[in-house]
Amino acid sequence: MQSKLLSKYGLQNYIAGTGYNFRYQKAGRAVIEDVQKAISKMDIHPNEIYTGQQVHSANITYVDGENGEAFVFGKTFKETDGLITDQPNVAFLIKFADCTPVVLFDPVAQVLGSVHSGWRGTTQRISLNAVDMMVNDFKCKKENILAYLGPSIDIDHYEVGSEVYDAFETFGNRDQFFSPKGKKYQLSMLDANLDILKNAGIRSENIEIEKASTFTDPRLHSARAEGLDYQLNGIITMMKP
Repeated sequence: MQSKLLSKYGLQNYIAGTGYNFRYQKAGRAVIEDVQKAISKMDIHPNEIYTGQQVHSANITYVDGENGEAFVFGKTFKETDGLITDQPNVAFLIKFADCTPVVLFDPVAQVLGSVHSGWRGTTQRISLNAVDMMVNDFKCKKENILAYLGPSIDIDHYEVGSEVYDAFETFGNRDQFFSPKGKKYQLSMLDANLDILKNAGIRSENIEIEKASTFTDPRLHSARAEGLDYQLNGIITMMKP
């Protein structure tokens, strides 16, 4: 599985789901083999592969190809849910189960951002943070930025409590992506993240939405479907020189 839009503009990208497990806390060093297997499916030879210690934050780290801490594979950053770079041959691995992976790519300025947007990261608008970094730090133009909303859990299978609904109170139009269900709500993470991107100034025609649901698509892992021993999908992205 991959983004057709990003591929069209030369960004190497691949989603590794069922058959892989990037949950280091459970899989241990077996993740090394899965990372290597996923990269072998792509036409890339990265100088380094980076990931983050994803903690449902809005923190984004700039990757220069040399920074980061050594990990069982590649390098990692503590308390980081987003990575951004202007360097080629630097691969990013963002892990997800039901949360939304969001990839931002400016093929003109050659800047890549990849973020993990769970409901907490979404309320903090992590994707907007990434867009702002691309514009302010790398002089990207919003009209050139391409966005890919990767697979996440669908609204029919994502039931949340009132505390989640309340956390979105800064979204004036939150009822567009929440649906009441008794004393609880169903939440469309895709619609919430799409709203963020559009309000950030990303053109609708430059946004690709992955319709596959992590809960129902057998190609993908889902924390809600798999329970406590859930496994993690991964989306790998890299710019070539």
